[in-house]
Amino acid sequence: MKGRAANDPPIAYESTRGRTPPTALHQAILAGLAPDGGLYLPGTLPRFDAWRDLDATTTLDAVACALLQPFFLGDPLATHLRAACAAAYAEDAPLVPHADGRTFELELFHGPTAAFKDYGARFLAANLRALRDDEEAPGSSTVLVATSGDTGAAVGSAFEHAPGTRTIILHPDGLVSPRQAHQLGSFGGAVSSWRVQGTFDDCQRMVKEAFADTELRVSHALTSANSISLARLLPQMGYYAAAALRHAGAGGAPLSFAVPTGNLGNAVACVVAKLVGMPIGKVLFAGNANRAVLDWLMQDDASPRATIATLANAMDVGAPSNLERLRVLVASHPTLRADLEACSVDDEAIRATIVRGWRELGRVWCPHTACAAHAVLERRARGDQRPWAIVATAHPAKFETIVEPLIDRAVPVPPRLAAMLARPSRSRPMAPHLAALRAALEAD
Repeated sequence: MKGRAANDPPIAYESTRGRTPPTALHQAILAGLAPDGGLYLPGTLPRFDAWRDLDATTTLDAVACALLQPFFLGDPLATHLRAACAAAYAEDAPLVPHADGRTFELELFHGPTAAFKDYGARFLAANLRALRDDEEAPGSSTVLVATSGDTGAAVGSAFEHAPGTRTIILHPDGLVSPRQAHQLGSFGGAVSSWRVQGTFDDCQRMVKEAFADTELRVSHALTSANSISLARLLPQMGYYAAAALRHAGAGGAPLSFAVPTGNLGNAVACVVAKLVGMPIGKVLFAGNANRAVLDWLMQDDASPRATIATLANAMDVGAPSNLERLRVLVASHPTLRADLEACSVDDEAIRATIVRGWRELGRVWCPHTACAAHAVLERRARGDQRPWAIVATAHPAKFETIVEPLIDRAVPVPPRLAAMLARPSRSRPMAPHLAALRAALEAD
């Protein structure tokens, strides 16, 4: 896969708000959020014209490494890229066909915490460890993360034994599933879990306010593990690229993806993979009753909304951070908009889709995956014949209180998830204000 030559200048990373000087990749990763409050994006995107050099037999970590190499070119992290990809993609992301031969599921839940966030969290941890070893980063740092359910567990797992690192997880009290909540408080080491008396948007706001506070950011060497981080966004392109290449290698038309959508980082990674030349067709943002992405795409309205609590709780986001990245990408690539679609799936439809998936297809879906499945099944009913991949973002065993009554049977728990659930769990309460987070940072 060829995109840039070794003597090409390194890609500079720019804020979506345009009021921060371009910076190197490793510096953007350490900063997390740009000083002007924006999110970092590559100033230029490499174009892969030779993706056919890879075929269906190429391993996931090799695809990811080849895809990411131009983004790392000339950066101190470049020499660590292969090891980071090996750590991040320790499990494959199988593309499982349905009986119709035109519908697939991209299973991203085979990691240690049974959610797609494991790939990006491990990639971030590997890169921060490399920067510390190379003395490009402080000897000690604080990873700060807001979670709507799955991110926090993946970050806790990835950083639990990271030397010189403490991890603070903020999650909305009572708004994650019981098993998600148990995971979030089950980590040892320097990982602490805090139950914020508010919504995920409150948690996310508090994290951004902490990064905007220069004294707080510097004194605690804060770094972000949310999808605002480039080291979360970039590696997520890998499994979309691998799935698209595998499908194309079998002689198929470009594969379209229906992506469960909350804070929008996973779907934006799919969009970037398409923009750099991967054989990807449509990208469909499958949301729940929180309509921020749909309203922007249909009405060009990007104003924040109040969060609505739904069965697909990890997608309960009223103000998706990565909508800012998506708007910049669409503005820079006007033809992209024609290949973007969005939908909103309410709780009734989520329940009905979980039942239908089991009864008609023998598939068990979590509520988030059910949003993507509903979107694809609806398009099939309208005669859409293009190949679609339903992106399965979490294992249904994490949502047994929702799924099991609908399919009238127990969902087997993956062994590593079962081991995590067998641990003791502890989370502490926190008010939804920066002052409370500041006190936690000072006390821990």
